[in-house]
Amino acid sequence: MNVQKVNYQKELERLLKELETADRVPTLLIHSCCAPCSSYVLEYLSQYFKITVFYYNPNIYPESEYEKRILEQQKLIRDMKFKYPVSFLEGRYEKEKFYNVSQGMEELKEGGARCMECYRLRLSEAARQAASGGFGYFTTTLSISPMKNAQKLNEIGVQLGKEYGVEYLASDFKKKNGYKRSIELSKEYGLYRQDYCGCEFSMRQREAVSEQRKA
Repeated sequence: MNVQKVNYQKELERLLKELETADRVPTLLIHSCCAPCSSYVLEYLSQYFKITVFYYNPNIYPESEYEKRILEQQKLIRDMKFKYPVSFLEGRYEKEKFYNVSQGMEELKEGGARCMECYRLRLSEAARQAASGGFGYFTTTLSISPMKNAQKLNEIGVQLGKEYGVEYLASDFKKKNGYKRSIELSKEYGLYRQDYCGCEFSMRQREAVSEQRKA
């Protein structure tokens, strides 16, 4: 049985039109994986929401990489101009939680079951923060990457939104040249762009591919 895929970009556009018509500017908590991925998302959604960027990524390895990404995220927020306010909230670096959910899946390729658990871990904390902070919506920048499964991300987000009682902003930010625009903005703001997803296992896989190409 084929499951019909949802056009999340059209759903998002429909909601944004409703907000404009009603002259509403809700609060939105955006889980961000890194500054480059958040650049286009912030440019786009800050026209419609008062945003808090939530940096919660216990998967990032090593810790120096984690710190580097935080600094880039804060720099981007300072440097960009927004229609409505954008603030920053740093989560805890709970790397043991990532290793716990990854147990037994360390050798799986990027995009598999390990990544799904990583998405759920980060979005769970985002949902919790959004609910406790009284936000109107929450979402994640992750769908901007061509390597990320927007269908799965949105399924997880919607489910967690129901669990925590806060609405998930369904999205597929790679649409409408979102990924291309994020590259342009990264160059414009001089952002550091990493060459691996972030976790220890994705870094090892990237290094292995690089060595094979050299051979």
